[in-house]
Amino acid sequence: MKHLIWSLLAVAALSAAAGKQTFTGTITDDMCGKADHSHMRMGPSDAECTIACISAHGATYVLYDGKEVYTLSDQRTPEQFVAQKVKVTGTLDAKTKMIQVESISAAK
Repeated sequence: MKHLIWSLLAVAALSAAAGKQTFTGTITDDMCGKADHSHMRMGPSDAECTIACISAHGATYVLYDGKEVYTLSDQRTPEQFVAQKVKVTGTLDAKTKMIQVESISAAK
C-alpha cells in the first residue's frame, strides 16, 4: 500500500513539474541561436538575417532567453515576431529543450 501511495505522489510531482510555463526571450533562428547574426549577416538587420536563414537554409525558429536556446513547436507564429522580445507560454521538454507552444505574444 505504501508503495502505491509513493508511486502516486511521484507521478503527481512529475506532472506538476511538466506544466505550463512562460518564457521570455528573443525570436531568432537555430543557425544564429544566441541572436548573434554578426557572423552570418544574411541581411542588413537581425530580422532579415533570421528570415533568410529560415527560408534559404532550412533553419527553424527558436527562443533565446539570454542563456538558453529553446526550439519552438510552432514554426508559423514566430514569423510575426522575428528579432523581437516575446513571451512564450507552453510546456518545456527538458531533454530536447523544445517548448510545446500554446501562445506567443509581444513582451512589454
